[in-house]
Amino acid sequence: MNKLLAVLFGFVFSCLAMNVWASGGGSPILDFTATGMGIAAVIIFAFAYALVIGEEFLHLRKSKPVMIAAGVIWILVALSYKGQGDTDTAHALIQHNILEYAELLLFLLAAMTYVNTLEERNVFGALRAVLVSKGFSLKAIFWITGVLAFFISPIADNLTTALVMAAVVMAVAKDNKEFVGLGCINIVIAANAGGAFSPFGDITTLMVWQKGIVEFTEFFALLIPSVVNWLVPAIIMSFFLPKGTPEASDEVVVIKPGGIIIIFLFLMTICMAVLFHIVLHLPSMVGMMTGLGVLKIFGYFLKVKEGREGITDFEGATHTHMPDEPANFDIFQQLQRAEWDTLMFFYGVVLCVGGLGALGYLNLTSHLMYDQLGASWANIIVGGLSAIVDNIPVMFAVLTMNPVMELNQWLLVTLTAGVGGSLLSVGSAAGVALMGQARGVYTFFSHLKWTWAIALGYVASIYTHFLLTGMAF
Repeated sequence: MNKLLAVLFGFVFSCLAMNVWASGGGSPILDFTATGMGIAAVIIFAFAYALVIGEEFLHLRKSKPVMIAAGVIWILVALSYKGQGDTDTAHALIQHNILEYAELLLFLLAAMTYVNTLEERNVFGALRAVLVSKGFSLKAIFWITGVLAFFISPIADNLTTALVMAAVVMAVAKDNKEFVGLGCINIVIAANAGGAFSPFGDITTLMVWQKGIVEFTEFFALLIPSVVNWLVPAIIMSFFLPKGTPEASDEVVVIKPGGIIIIFLFLMTICMAVLFHIVLHLPSMVGMMTGLGVLKIFGYFLKVKEGREGITDFEGATHTHMPDEPANFDIFQQLQRAEWDTLMFFYGVVLCVGGLGALGYLNLTSHLMYDQLGASWANIIVGGLSAIVDNIPVMFAVLTMNPVMELNQWLLVTLTAGVGGSLLSVGSAAGVALMGQARGVYTFFSHLKWTWAIALGYVASIYTHFLLTGMAF
């Protein structure tokens, strides 16, 4: 037990430090973990991340503290190496970190622009309107939104999917707080589970795929464990759903011209990203950025097609602009609407973790966890930490430690990091976003009430993975 506590403390200590480290040019990583510089770096990161966790109460955007912390930590890294007479290693390491971040940034920027464009073209709004107009029972809405969240998040992302599905739940039963709370919990679990078996479903799976550790088709081995992770708590919660059928809404939302074409362009872009990675052995973000260029060209034709008095679609029908809508479609407005706070947060995370790795903390953690406990227990613990710290820094730390593991163990840590965040409402971007969307109804404590059921799904999904792969602890 003492060893386990020591390992947990060691991982939280260094992971309260997340990074991208030393593969830059074969430069040796020195051990500064016991020095004043190293300890100061950990304290700085821990303080910055405490501010991130308190974002909802402080109203301080999460990117701000980690960006500052990243700069200060790298000052400490540079001074530490300079003190050893080495003025080259810190520069090589931070260049490697920036390259890692640039690939992630450009990939996500293209994906976010596509999602924003689909939203602007009313694709998601039309889906929501169809669901709320059908007169489904509360139980039917619970299962429909869960299924859609599970299968849309692998293509879009778990955050956008959760927001769209939660809008449906709140539209059909906004006065039924008990149902809205259960529906939001179900959506968070389903979106996180659905994102775990696809390279595009979550930032963690994207990082693993871009690193080349797990191939595109190999992620689909996590489909059944992901289904189990969602179904176990969903079935349990379904017995506690209030009965009734809310009145159907007569809302009608028309997809704007070009919306359907953009869906196909998005799918084509995803295919290009896969082919660039698998066939050409180029970064997948090159395929995504090429697809973004195609979207921008299509946006040009949309802008030309749409007149200032109204929007004329390809069938000749005219749709009137809303007062707050621009007269012409502008793709750069969708580009500007990207989640820049999130993208800058990733910058801070990558460089903070990179700096802590450069100081030797990830080497220490890798020894404590993967050498002492073994890969299976270490990867299961990663999922628990994802609910507390956030799965992005935790997975980034694992990737930069790069422990020697077989494919099934890498799939296990991908699964646990992806679905572990469902254990707490603050453990995933989807949960945090829905707390804001359903403020006062879906809360940290309303989610915590069902953590036991979610934990059963977490354990069941891990057991299923072991069963299907024949792995042993």
